[in-house]
Amino acid sequence: MFRSSGSDRREAIAGFTLIEVLVALSVVAITLSAIGSLIAVNVRGVRAVTQHLPLVETARAVVTGLPDRNQLNPGSLSGEIAEHRWRVDVLPFNADFIDPAATTWMPQTVVVRVQAPGGNILQVNSVRLRRRSE
Repeated sequence: MFRSSGSDRREAIAGFTLIEVLVALSVVAITLSAIGSLIAVNVRGVRAVTQHLPLVETARAVVTGLPDRNQLNPGSLSGEIAEHRWRVDVLPFNADFIDPAATTWMPQTVVVRVQAPGGNILQVNSVRLRRRSE
C-alpha cells in the first residue's frame, strides 16, 4: 500500500491559484464584452431599419398616387400621410446629350422627399418620360 506524505496531499487539494482564477475571469469578461457589443450593434441595426421602413412605405404610397406620366406637369405637390410630410417636385430634365427635336419623349426629373415625425428624411430622385405634346 502506498502512503503519501502530508505535503503531497495538500498540493493535490489546494485547487486553483489566484493567477488561474484571474485568467479565467478575464477570459469570461472578454467574452461577455464581445457578446455585449454584438448585441448593441444588432439593436442599432434594428432601430435603423424600423425608422427607415415607414419612410420607404410612405414614399412608395406617394409615388403610387402620382398622376399618369402624361398628366404630371412640372411643379410641386405636397401633403401628409400618417404624420409623414411629403413633397414631390417635377422639373424638366436638362441634359446636353438629349436632342428635343429628335424624340417624341420629354424626360422629367421627379424628386420625392418624405420626412418622418422624428426628422429623418428619405429622398428619391427619378426620371419619368412624358410624351411631348405636338
